[in-house]
Amino acid sequence: MKHFKSIVWCAVAFFGVTALNGCYIYNKFDMSKQTGDNELLKEYVKAADQTATEGALGTLTWQTVYTDPILAGYIQRALDNNTDLANARLNVEVAHANMNGARMSYLPSVALTPNGAMASYAHSDFTKTYQIPLTLSWEVDIFGKILNAKRGAEASYAMSKDYEQAVRSQIIAAVANCYYAISALEAQIDLTKETTQIWAKNVQTMKDYKEAGRTNEAAVTQSEANYYSISASLADLQISLNEAMNTFSLLLNEMPQSWNIPAGVALEMPEAIREGVPMVELANRPDVRAAERNVAVAYYATNSARAAFYPGITLSANLGFTNLLGSVIHNPAQWFTQLAGSLTAPLFSRGQNIARLQATKAQQEQMLNTFCYTLMAAAADVNEAMTMIERNREKSIWLAQQVSAWDKSVEYTNELFYFGSATYLELLTAQSGLLTARMSAISCDLARTQGIIRLYQSLGGGGIIIE
Repeated sequence: MKHFKSIVWCAVAFFGVTALNGCYIYNKFDMSKQTGDNELLKEYVKAADQTATEGALGTLTWQTVYTDPILAGYIQRALDNNTDLANARLNVEVAHANMNGARMSYLPSVALTPNGAMASYAHSDFTKTYQIPLTLSWEVDIFGKILNAKRGAEASYAMSKDYEQAVRSQIIAAVANCYYAISALEAQIDLTKETTQIWAKNVQTMKDYKEAGRTNEAAVTQSEANYYSISASLADLQISLNEAMNTFSLLLNEMPQSWNIPAGVALEMPEAIREGVPMVELANRPDVRAAERNVAVAYYATNSARAAFYPGITLSANLGFTNLLGSVIHNPAQWFTQLAGSLTAPLFSRGQNIARLQATKAQQEQMLNTFCYTLMAAAADVNEAMTMIERNREKSIWLAQQVSAWDKSVEYTNELFYFGSATYLELLTAQSGLLTARMSAISCDLARTQGIIRLYQSLGGGGIIIE
């Protein structure tokens, strides 16, 4: 036993010295060492070490941002039922199991393999032999093969959790977007119905004026055409509403149905929104974190490819009970013990190992490029969302003034038409202009709301579960 230990530790020491040239295979992934001359990555690494400002939009719970109780109920319903989120949670469980399996690789394997045999030679009596061995085998992880596999599995597990958070954030944003889109359609339908009633009265008014000799048949037919046009547009809005309701049902993972969503609701501007968004808030996005974990997984795969150049050392032991000791059969049986050590060094597979290392290096570079793009895309998402909010806020002010102006125009034109100082075409123009302006105001409010939803999602909002 003492000689066996000496041989093993001599081999360990020899190959340990050999591995010093490749000591980087033991290093943990560090993004700061992957930046090179890339200023964007350097800025990210610096920001990743900081904590997001308390109360920053991306750190707020979705219940804090979406305070509408009806919407909050639907969001929770979607989170409970959504298939994509359920699959993302299952992916986390798969990654967790793989990580536990990689960690267990450090432990020795134990197997019980009892066997027996009977043999007869030249018509002699049968000779019975049996063996009940307990086999232990342990791979000594000197060169980081198991270590890098474990670290890669841990990075994959963290990445799956980030992906789950990204899916969660997307579901929340999708439900909120669809909710406010349906609310806007309901408001436009209410406005169209109201306008249809007004224009139906105009048709009757034009007919009365014609009988009184105050207008002609052309004015009557124009008013009728206008009424038919607005009635037809109502059908288009109702089709759009039905499609939106079906989309909402799918988000909640329920059969298509009509949902109770009030018309004209709006999302209040969270106080956390400000003009600039620092990099530390972008680092909070789950898809950005997942992209960084992907680089780490590729990094450990490269280390594993490097470790394949070094030998593997396995220690094994057999302990059991047998009646066959050498060529002699003993009855009763006796205990036996066997100890062994093996070393496997790659000789003719070097070409394959080199090719594998080159491939993993290229894949690691790909993942780094993907991470950079994800980071830039995140910044673009934030910029576009903030622009949507600001520009639609400005637009809503102008549209409110336009609605007010058209409202006055309709009032004045009605009076002028009554006294014969304006034509029906002028009245029609004023009424159509008012309808268009009011419809545009509803669409603008929806666009501003969608900008807030997009900004919240683009900062990772709603992804983290607050216990």
